[in-house]
Amino acid sequence: MSIKPINSVLFVCLGNICRSPLAEGVFRTVWAERGRGLDMLLDSAGTGGWHAGQEPDRRSIAVAARHGVDISGQRARKVLPEDFARFDLILGMDRANVRDLKALAPQAARDRVHLYLDFATGKSADVPDPYYDGAEAFASVYRMIREASEALAKRLEASVSPTRGQASSTM
Repeated sequence: MSIKPINSVLFVCLGNICRSPLAEGVFRTVWAERGRGLDMLLDSAGTGGWHAGQEPDRRSIAVAARHGVDISGQRARKVLPEDFARFDLILGMDRANVRDLKALAPQAARDRVHLYLDFATGKSADVPDPYYDGAEAFASVYRMIREASEALAKRLEASVSPTRGQASSTM
């Protein structure tokens, strides 16, 4: 049985200002640390569009910056119908995101949608939304995402085909 190469990943949360921009930025950094980068299309989006065009939450920007990751140039956007054809892997930060994504996805693309921690680490758990909490919640989410990004990079390295462009909501 052959595994379809994964050359593109979309990270998704509710508003695309806390968890998914952090996941995009951290995974981009982890991927680059492994000497990769241009062979993977990475982006993030939200299931809701009320923050479209806004930068990530200042607390996500701050926790990322403390770890050498700059997400300040990202801008929130809503998941688009074409994302289901554009991305090989769509990772929801929590079960509600996954449920909403599967409801939006065409039948043929539903198998591309997974719970982030489950797909990356095998832990069937949500990345909790830190929006209504303080700095420690953002730090905890960062640690979860960093661990999952390391596991995801290891899992994906073998499945990536060479030379694929890179995009982001920063472009």
